[in-house]
Amino acid sequence: MPSAPKRWGSSGTGVATRGQEGQTTRLFESAGRRSRFTRSHYSMRDRSKTDTDAPSADQPSVSDDRVNPEETAAPATGATIEGDTPEGATSTGAGDNTESSVAERAFAEQRDRYLRLAAEFDNYRKRSARERQEAEARGQSVVVRGLLDALDDLGRFAHVDPATTDTKTLVDGVEMIEKKLLKTLAGHGLEVVNPLDHPFDPNVHEALTTMPAASQEEDHLVAQVFQVGYLFHGQLLRPARVVVKQWNG
Repeated sequence: MPSAPKRWGSSGTGVATRGQEGQTTRLFESAGRRSRFTRSHYSMRDRSKTDTDAPSADQPSVSDDRVNPEETAAPATGATIEGDTPEGATSTGAGDNTESSVAERAFAEQRDRYLRLAAEFDNYRKRSARERQEAEARGQSVVVRGLLDALDDLGRFAHVDPATTDTKTLVDGVEMIEKKLLKTLAGHGLEVVNPLDHPFDPNVHEALTTMPAASQEEDHLVAQVFQVGYLFHGQLLRPARVVVKQWNG
């Protein structure tokens, strides 16, 4: 007859008691808890070490090699790293340069236009003054040309022999020269103001004195002309100096 199998931890007789079985069970349970605690402890320590050694998102990773402080130094505020141009900086700078170029070009055009206008106005002013002087000279030459005949007649009468020329001839000659002069000057717009026996006009007459009038009808009439006046194209050159009659009643 075969013998019964022996149990682990049993006594020498091959039969394990109930107390021995409970003790064995507790030993295995205690060993299992220590094994789980040890694995959990080492797992937490490895995870903590990994988290400590791993670089964070805000902290750059540093290699074992020696790092140059100048290379890792953060750029100063406002500085631009090569190859890392801020968005919109290039377009803004180009726009400012374009606006500056347009403004400078507009300023140069306006300055050139101003200088040209100033030069043209200066030339116009000089040309106008020169043309006015030339016109005055031409007008004067026309008047002088008309006086040449009267000047020749005056020269002939100024050099006559008084022993052989009577007074009436001289007087007639002077009157002829006067008429010729007045005719020539009248052709150029000269008008003689001789208001004898005409009403006094303060616009073209100058009263030097007054004298009593014989009747009321002669009141404010010119009694005598001391010096005739002249008008040139309607413009008063000199008023006639006269004596005016005044009715005292």
